[in-house]
Amino acid sequence: MNILEEIREYITCNEQEERDKELILHSLEKEANVFTRENKLAHMTASAWVVNHDRTKVLMVYHNIYHSWSWLGGHADGEEDLLSVAMREVREESGIQNVTAVSPDIFSLEVLTVDGHVKKGVYVSSHLHLNVTYLLEADEKELLEIKPDENSGVAWFTLVDAIEASTEPWFQEHIYRKLNEKLSEKCKV
Repeated sequence: MNILEEIREYITCNEQEERDKELILHSLEKEANVFTRENKLAHMTASAWVVNHDRTKVLMVYHNIYHSWSWLGGHADGEEDLLSVAMREVREESGIQNVTAVSPDIFSLEVLTVDGHVKKGVYVSSHLHLNVTYLLEADEKELLEIKPDENSGVAWFTLVDAIEASTEPWFQEHIYRKLNEKLSEKCKV
């Protein structure tokens, strides 16, 4: 099944996901180059909510551009296997090599606004990230490594502390809290 079919079949959990799913599907069906940064308005990204084996902690990085603790992830850059993108980004951003998918299924959908910023000396205009999130698992005892060009910290947080560590109120309320709620539901299944 390709990512378009996966998103079509994804069952949303709230109004945010429902509206964002509509926008992501519209973009995939009508826009050109959404898997690359050539589309300057919106492009596909993949994120990971990386939990420990007990599902009591989440891995986060201190993001240099946003000056906040955040989940891990990045641009598709032409790759349509977004689970692979999420796993690659976790390895690159945290140094953790032994990361596995709790499930190959989409864990969450979001459309994220990205303010204009300078990256590698070049100004990047404000745009949207059409984001697919996966639930991944890693060993919290594995050695963590900072990726200096992207982050200045990598650490495990309790689920509650992960929300509080973020300095981005919208992410705290609409993304990280939602991911933790979904994680609780997954643990009960």
